[in-house]
Amino acid sequence: MQTRNIIQVEDKVPPRLLVPLSIQHMFAMFGASVLVPFMLGISPAIVLFMNGIGTLLFILITKGRAPAYLGSSFAFIAPATLVIEQWGYPYALGGFVVVGLIGCILAAIIYKCGTGWINVVLPPAAMGPVVALIGLELAGSAASTGEIIGDSVTSSSVITFCVTLAVAVLGSVLFRGFLSVIPILIAILCGYVTAVLTGVISGADIMAALSTNFISIPNFQLPKFDIEAILVILPVILVIANEHIGHQLVTSKVVGRDLLKDPGLHRSLFADNFSTALSGLIGSVPTTTYGENIGVMAITKVYSVRVIGGAAVLSIICSFVGPLAALIQTIPGPVIGGISFLLYGMIGTSGLRILVDNQVDYSKNRNMVLTSVVFVVGLSGVTLSLGNVALSGMTLAAIVAMVMSLLFFAFDKLHWSNDAQDE
Repeated sequence: MQTRNIIQVEDKVPPRLLVPLSIQHMFAMFGASVLVPFMLGISPAIVLFMNGIGTLLFILITKGRAPAYLGSSFAFIAPATLVIEQWGYPYALGGFVVVGLIGCILAAIIYKCGTGWINVVLPPAAMGPVVALIGLELAGSAASTGEIIGDSVTSSSVITFCVTLAVAVLGSVLFRGFLSVIPILIAILCGYVTAVLTGVISGADIMAALSTNFISIPNFQLPKFDIEAILVILPVILVIANEHIGHQLVTSKVVGRDLLKDPGLHRSLFADNFSTALSGLIGSVPTTTYGENIGVMAITKVYSVRVIGGAAVLSIICSFVGPLAALIQTIPGPVIGGISFLLYGMIGTSGLRILVDNQVDYSKNRNMVLTSVVFVVGLSGVTLSLGNVALSGMTLAAIVAMVMSLLFFAFDKLHWSNDAQDE
């Protein structure tokens, strides 16, 4: 650790390093992950519990070869809210279970068919911008959460945001030795202290968190099933499948391995959706691989699944230890936003890296058109409504990219393309 070495996926990490590195990963996902249960009106304790269980299952199913942390999925919020308003939360849980099981079936189909179709359906000129959009479309969310735009802007929130972001940026560049692998954790701690000094966090909030009952039991509950409620949530399978493939491609670029082949897209997709189905069975929200944690790996160059597993164990512990969970929940928006500002940007850069690494030739009209349209669709705010499901951003851009790529593939087979002779 005296130099900025890469800690690879299978590498062991000494206990003295494992704890702070695991805490760093848990903090990175915490703000976004607990936001989902708040939006759906349930306790975050059950979500923290399932995030930890789901992540451990993911590591087990992928044979410890795919570093990924599973947090709460935002893709289900819109349809789940509709179901909760009309039928109640247990029926939303039923929808989560069904979507997760269908995702597992999709993983089995991919196991039989392989992944060669990905380069046809999403060639590098399309996949690069789609992956970049995973981070870029969240840029506004980072600024909003950080309270540097909108009506919530104050001098205290701006100072806290800037301190957090500055420490994360400068730490990533200047820190050496062990400090070079925990710049995100250090930035969060510095941001938290700044928030206390500027009054963003009050002493009363901290004391209230510390006075919470020491042991708290997550609110487990069983799902109920209704065909109409299920059909409202079912189209989300398109969203989460595209999101998962994008995240695995980004992670592959970060760690320098083709995770679609080893451990295989079928394994990671199955693990992701199995966790979602299990979440619905016990009363939690669906899970998904988290961009924030991909960003942490990109910055720190620590890819060890043992670190991810340690973060998962900490998340489970937090779900039962009342004061600890409550104290972490006092981390304010400007701190979370300051970290997200950098992490989301790193994901966007990973998408651009796909274009560079694959040496995409923009003298070809198809590549220029593909990348251009995908970026504009993803960033324009255009929304396609299919019943109660709204497709926009990266998801809509991915669908448009797949349709265009298949058309271009067909044009090549028919010898209609005007640049086919250059290939």
